Amino acid sequence: MSISTARSFLSEACYGEQELDANSALMELDKGLRSGKLGEQCEAVVLFPKLFQKYPFPILINSAFLKLADIFRLGNNFLRLCVLKVTQQSEKHLEKILNVDEFVKRVFSVIHSNDPVARAITLRMLGSLASIIPERKNAHHSIRQSLDSHDNVEVEAAIFAAASFSAQSKDFAAGICNKVSEMIQGLDTPVELKLKLIPMLQHMHHDASSASSSRELLQHLVSSYPSTPMVIVTLHTFTQLAAFSLIDIPKQLQLLLQYLRDDPRKAVKRLAINDLKLLAKKAPHLWIRENTQTLCECALTSPYDSLKLGMLAVLSTLSGTIAIKQYFSNMTGGSSVPPRLTDLVKLAQECCYHSNLAVAAHGVIVLSNIAVSCPEKDIVQLEQDTVLGVESLLMLCSQDSSPSAQATLKTALTSLVKMLKSRPHLSQSVVEFLLGQLHLSCDSSRVLMCHALAAIATHLPVLGDGMLGDLVDLYRVASHSSTDKQQELLVSLATVIFVASQSSLSADVKTVIKQQLENVANGWTVYRIARQASRMGCHEFSSELYQSLRTRVASEHFYFWLNSLKEFSQAEQCLSHVEDSDYSGAMGAIAEALRSYQKGIASLTAASTPLSPLTFQCEFIKLRIDTLQALSQLICTCNSLKTSPPPAIATTIALTSGNDLQRCGRISLQMKVCMDEFRSLAARYADLHQSSFDADYATLRNVELQQQSCLLVSHVIEALILDPQAASFQEYGTLGTVQTESEYERRMMSVFNHVLEEVEGLTKKHPPVSYLHTSCLCDAVIALLKVPLSFQRYFFQKLQSTSIKLALSPSPRTPSEPIPVQNNQQLTLKVEGVVQHGSTPGLFRKIQSVCLNVTSVLQSKTGPDYKIALDAKTNEIEQRVEPHNDYFSTQFLLNFSILGTHTVTVEASVVDESGTEWKTGPKTTVSVNNYLHPPAALGCYSDIKRTACIRMAQLLDGAGKLGWVLLTAALRFVFMILNNCVAIPSYCLYLLLLQPLRIWDSTVFWHVEGIMFKWLLNMVSSWGWIAGYTGSLFLLRLWTVTTSAAGVKLEQ
Repeated sequence: MSISTARSFLSEACYGEQELDANSALMELDKGLRSGKLGEQCEAVVLFPKLFQKYPFPILINSAFLKLADIFRLGNNFLRLCVLKVTQQSEKHLEKILNVDEFVKRVFSVIHSNDPVARAITLRMLGSLASIIPERKNAHHSIRQSLDSHDNVEVEAAIFAAASFSAQSKDFAAGICNKVSEMIQGLDTPVELKLKLIPMLQHMHHDASSASSSRELLQHLVSSYPSTPMVIVTLHTFTQLAAFSLIDIPKQLQLLLQYLRDDPRKAVKRLAINDLKLLAKKAPHLWIRENTQTLCECALTSPYDSLKLGMLAVLSTLSGTIAIKQYFSNMTGGSSVPPRLTDLVKLAQECCYHSNLAVAAHGVIVLSNIAVSCPEKDIVQLEQDTVLGVESLLMLCSQDSSPSAQATLKTALTSLVKMLKSRPHLSQSVVEFLLGQLHLSCDSSRVLMCHALAAIATHLPVLGDGMLGDLVDLYRVASHSSTDKQQELLVSLATVIFVASQSSLSADVKTVIKQQLENVANGWTVYRIARQASRMGCHEFSSELYQSLRTRVASEHFYFWLNSLKEFSQAEQCLSHVEDSDYSGAMGAIAEALRSYQKGIASLTAASTPLSPLTFQCEFIKLRIDTLQALSQLICTCNSLKTSPPPAIATTIALTSGNDLQRCGRISLQMKVCMDEFRSLAARYADLHQSSFDADYATLRNVELQQQSCLLVSHVIEALILDPQAASFQEYGTLGTVQTESEYERRMMSVFNHVLEEVEGLTKKHPPVSYLHTSCLCDAVIALLKVPLSFQRYFFQKLQSTSIKLALSPSPRTPSEPIPVQNNQQLTLKVEGVVQHGSTPGLFRKIQSVCLNVTSVLQSKTGPDYKIALDAKTNEIEQRVEPHNDYFSTQFLLNFSILGTHTVTVEASVVDESGTEWKTGPKTTVSVNNYLHPPAALGCYSDIKRTACIRMAQLLDGAGKLGWVLLTAALRFVFMILNNCVAIPSYCLYLLLLQPLRIWDSTVFWHVEGIMFKWLLNMVSSWGWIAGYTGSLFLLRLWTVTTSAAGVKLEQ
């Protein structure tokens, strides 16, 4: 396998046996490293980051880095540079090096080279390794020495290494601080070198004394060296040091604002603006009113658009934080300052109409944030000014398809939607303006406006009917070509129409959409529109679209996927025809829906592949099927009150048994079964929610609503029939005040509130159980069925991907082979893991820690048969570890007190930043065989009737046997020596005497020699019989001797 083959091997995305594949890849790269050609060596070196990415476990990484260290030690400078780049690219894997001392030893040996370039590369290598060797004194000493070098390349490398070690080591930073200060203040140090030394001071924040001395030095440099490069480097280092130390941020803000106000150089002003933005993100709570006011004054008086844009960027960052409230609060404790009269508002209003689109966008952000965060009097005029500013900017950008105009338009629309959520009374006029502007805008602007309209209609559904007519008219003329922008516009307009129609599309709307899709839409556009229809609850329309797409795909898996979606949409469409109080019709609709769901789950199972197992989709549909079956069973149970009413003696039976539920008859037991079923479904929905770490918030909320619906039904059953006295409605009292984010959630919450109100009123008026109670239950079921199910984004698309790989040590050689452990020992189980991410890590939530649960269960027992307590068969240990650079490792000490085979299961779950635990897996299982200690087996025996252990032999008998064994061994050894002394010379002698016969007739020679050699073997091996070798052991020995002798003959 060549290097090119190894490259393609590493780039493959298939799954295989990790250990074998990793070793094979490492061996191929090692061949390249040992090649005599420099090109092949370099190519092998640069492939190591891919190897680390594919197999990120310490054993392989340690071996690979040791090989790279050998190349670094023995190769030329170009190879060393390649190794340096690999090390810098693989910084997150450095902590997995096990033999750090050996690795550093091989690298550090180059520091004594006479080549300054080699020393410079070594210094940079040490700087790259600072995270794992922060306290290596020999490295500290070499860096200090290299700072005094006369070679510029080596000095620059020493500065890089010193900065890296200063960031990691408190001792090194304290020791090098004076050295750096002397070099910076020294007259013989060139200015270029000072500019490279000054940034090192930003790492002197480990203690207060170093930070204070560094700040004094930087203050001296700012005043002593007024040149532009020196001021820029010094001020930025000043800011970085203040951001780390935190306590100096107010002073740094004043210093930066002073330079922004007084220094005439644009480069210095630009640096001050960038540092102010950094501090605005780092500590907005430390910005007092005077700081913000100074920044506003500078922005108002600045004649340069670029500087004004930077200052507005800082203000837009501050406007979304607590700093904006501090600005509008009166420092003297009096009444609040009118917002419209402040310089900040004047600046934002002025910038909203600026000719520079970026400046106008930031002005809109500032103004809208002020309108949202300042609910004071005199805010009405400010709201109107904000709306006018946004509308003017939208008119300016909507007809321009350039990237800058589109970015400005997106920013303006985002700010507008944010403001309308807190000021809903402004929505009507804004929607009318956007609908009018849609006809005049370019396609890319229409897409962004459609997104804004969808967000507004989702938050305020009352506006949907008003915008539906304009949207349908626009859809008729929206697309005349199949360009990407036109396709995107079709999807965006369809989404707004679905949101505005609120799950009920008219026939005219469907006809318009279908006509456009048939004319210009491609298959992917049709699928996206069908997907949006499924999300918005328009299942009849989505079913038709999925039906048309099934035969337009080239993959069997895609066909089954589309067929399953069609069946699911048809199932939900059946449920939409349910009428109030039509209980038999509801059961028929559920039965029809279940038939479609069963067909769909079969197709969904066929659509799954090893790379795309569709786990969430399958589990969600199974839960939906079980929920519908439980609802159907509940309706049947309610009807049983009519077909099987309580007997006349039910009250007597209840009094006799003491169970009050007996007076309700057979229905009470059936209702209890139904209640348990719904609680079980709620628990399964909770498990599905807990296992969906990568799901978006809307999908998780959808699962929560399904869980709450099951809990609601179980609560209603308990409140109406089983235990009306103990039922409480307090925990459900705040459902109406929950802020909803979608139409589906809004309708579900409305159903919840309505059902709870009906149940609460009924329990106060009528005792259970009557037809009123069963009718209330059936009405609640129908109300839940009439809400179209929303298939959210995670059902179709996975935006975030997070997985964990586990490696256990010790591990069995084969999966079926158990790990042997003696009964007097404990097993140390090492668990290593790597967190793997997709293209957008941490999009919805991030991993803070990994929870590892180890459980051992006794499978089969050996030894005496006696009863074992249940807690002795199972052991469970749990640990939490925080991954560093996506790697974690921990150890468990397992004790197996019972002889036999145990199954050890290691299950991983993750904990996000909010402390929520998610059952993501994976789950790994190994077998452990706990066997009896060998000395104990030889020294003791177990008896059925006796439990004590006794000695098997007396000391005197043992001594006599030992003497006899030694004597016989000595005699056999002497006999073997004499036997060989006779046999070997005899063989050599007759072989020499028969050589003339070999020359004259070789066939006769080999026949005679074979006979005599067989006699010789019998003679040589006769001592084996004396020693007791018999059967297979003797034949094995004889075969060994024969083979050796035959080898001698062949050589001759």
